[in-house]
Amino acid sequence: MVSTPLSLFSEHSSVRSDIQALQSELVQWRRSLHQKPELGFQEHLTAKFVAQKLQQWQIPHQTGIAQTGIVATIASGKPGPVLAIRADMDALPVQEENDVPYRSQHPGLMHACGHDGHTAIALGTAYYLAHHLVHQPDFTGTVKIIFQPAEEGPGGAQPMIAEGVLRNPDVNAIIGLHLWNNLPLGTVGICEGALMAAVETFDCIIQGKGGHGAMPHQTIDSIVVSAQIVNALQTIVSRNVNPLQSAVVTVGSLHAGHAHNVIPDRAELKGTVRYFDPSLSDFFKQRIEAVIAGICQSHGARYHLEYCKLYPPVINDQHIANLVRSVAETVIETPAGIVPDCQTMGGEDMSFFLQEVPGCYFFLGSANLNKGLAYPHHHPRFDFDETALSIGVEIFVRCVEKVCCPAKSDTQQAAIEKT
Repeated sequence: MVSTPLSLFSEHSSVRSDIQALQSELVQWRRSLHQKPELGFQEHLTAKFVAQKLQQWQIPHQTGIAQTGIVATIASGKPGPVLAIRADMDALPVQEENDVPYRSQHPGLMHACGHDGHTAIALGTAYYLAHHLVHQPDFTGTVKIIFQPAEEGPGGAQPMIAEGVLRNPDVNAIIGLHLWNNLPLGTVGICEGALMAAVETFDCIIQGKGGHGAMPHQTIDSIVVSAQIVNALQTIVSRNVNPLQSAVVTVGSLHAGHAHNVIPDRAELKGTVRYFDPSLSDFFKQRIEAVIAGICQSHGARYHLEYCKLYPPVINDQHIANLVRSVAETVIETPAGIVPDCQTMGGEDMSFFLQEVPGCYFFLGSANLNKGLAYPHHHPRFDFDETALSIGVEIFVRCVEKVCCPAKSDTQQAAIEKT
């Protein structure tokens, strides 16, 4: 294992030498995973890679959870808190455009969101804990490291929960991170309460009556009906949601017709809904259908609406968010390293874990403009500064030490147990 020079880290973070020494391995693991991207519930090569590392390090683990998920367990053998760390493993159906030696070898698939980095950070954390923390006499309790499939869809958190990853022993708290190119390297985005939005989708078919474009009086124009629906849907947020709350209704697809002079009898709408406040969970479905039904009735059209609630909002627990913030403040050395205003309307199925146990999901800054590493997530040229990998491991390790080493932090452990 080759040690990475301290100068690489000192500009942005305080990373202990044992974790600095892991940097070259972290990069190698991440790049190996990057070359073999896999879609949700198809992460067979990824899961094999993770399992082989855990086996090599003699870390107890269970495979095949929710098809391709893995849970590693690092136990002290003494009673105490149970902390879970979650990392997602899946990639996206994106053709990579980066010209790098580690570019995707799977056509049409790419790690365009940083999940390869998340998996590498979780592996690095497992390695460090198994080789260092277990030998500390004040280590109590258990750490579970959850390698989750299918975050990008259709969602792997719920099936993993259903198969018992938060039980035996029961998890008291959970943490996770997302490498975040919306923040520069050397920063961490942490907030209590809502961090990411609920994700809901709708698919609607408008059924009118087709006919000749020169004789519209003989038709029920599905395009006109759809256009009015699209406009009216924008009033849901502007006129029905409290202006002090954040919400979005977006129509991302509208398809109808194929000729200049034919009024189509059918149009198809697709859209998404985002919001932070869980009390709005049933509101949007009801209001969207009311708008569509009213407009269709006024034109004599019919509709078929399918509405899907994918992920609830990501809601961070106050106590756990404060714990992670206190840790990040000791790791990140830049003056404005902690960014509290980091909410996004993006969604994440980490939310299902946070509905079950208190926890904190946070953003780890990974962009570096000087290296050209600032393309947004899901872009075909997405990439990140790999220096963030060791920073992520350091933050996770210090969180574990706060929770599971009472001599280091009685106050923080009490906060965990209280929740």
